[in-house]
Amino acid sequence: MWNYLLRRILIAIPSLMGISLVLFIVLALAPGDPFSELTTNPNVPPEVAASLRAKFGLDDPILVRYWRWLLAMIHGDWGFSFASRVNVDQLILQRLPATLFVVGASQLLALAIAIPVGVIAASRPYSLFDQVANTFAFVGFSLPTFFTGLVLILVFSVQLDWLPFVFRSDIAATGWRWYWENVRQAIMPVSVLALFQASSMTRFVRSAVLDVIRLDYVTTARAKGLGEGVVIRKHVVRNALIPVVTLVALQMPAVFGGAIVTEQIFRVPGIGSLLITAILANDTPVVMSVTFVFACLVVLSNLIADILYGWLDPRIKFN
Repeated sequence: MWNYLLRRILIAIPSLMGISLVLFIVLALAPGDPFSELTTNPNVPPEVAASLRAKFGLDDPILVRYWRWLLAMIHGDWGFSFASRVNVDQLILQRLPATLFVVGASQLLALAIAIPVGVIAASRPYSLFDQVANTFAFVGFSLPTFFTGLVLILVFSVQLDWLPFVFRSDIAATGWRWYWENVRQAIMPVSVLALFQASSMTRFVRSAVLDVIRLDYVTTARAKGLGEGVVIRKHVVRNALIPVVTLVALQMPAVFGGAIVTEQIFRVPGIGSLLITAILANDTPVVMSVTFVFACLVVLSNLIADILYGWLDPRIKFN
């Protein structure tokens, strides 16, 4: 098990280095200059702007700058934000918990909806429940997250005034009241992401269960006199979840992409909104670090998926 994890981590390191190199080159070649305001400001002498560019190495070759950035990252130095005037790692550590909370809660809610609905729909194919579930799945998958978010804001915030539509990190409350206010303000952003993910997962779970439920060992389990509920739970669902785990791992980039849009709509102080702000300000160190963090989270999710394969299917060995 531990040897398997070590091998997977060693494989992930070159992948992350390749991703970081591509990101760095793209950002270096992108238009925009973080010190463009200084060069156009008549009150700032040209030698000041030139000294700042030399200090941060913006005029060096791209590969030299990348190598300097990589060594700094290895030593824990993530750079300095040109716009916020603070270290990049401090900005990310401040914003990362909000993003992980919203994304993690939405994934758990999506799985809690998709697995039972997909299993019931597959065990009763072409029934009324199956048709209703498929209809809602198609509707939820067709609606973009920004549209769903605006609809929820209009209904639950503007019309009913039940939920806040701005996510606040400085709630003036203590004890259980603080937890309740955090739950209230997270309901809509989590629901928006969960609805989009649960829609595609429901269809995938239904298809996977339909494939497994026709296999011979399921028929043998029924012939032994086992109840239908036992057959579904112990012999169908566990094997049907293997491709679902693959889907969840492959959809993580889309989840984080949807989280960026959702954080903008609900003003969630996460790294998605930090990324948008940094792009608008040409804050290259922040953009580079945030996108690299997204890549690390995607690689980590795929590693967790590989571990879950062995738990779901005993035939898979960590060799």
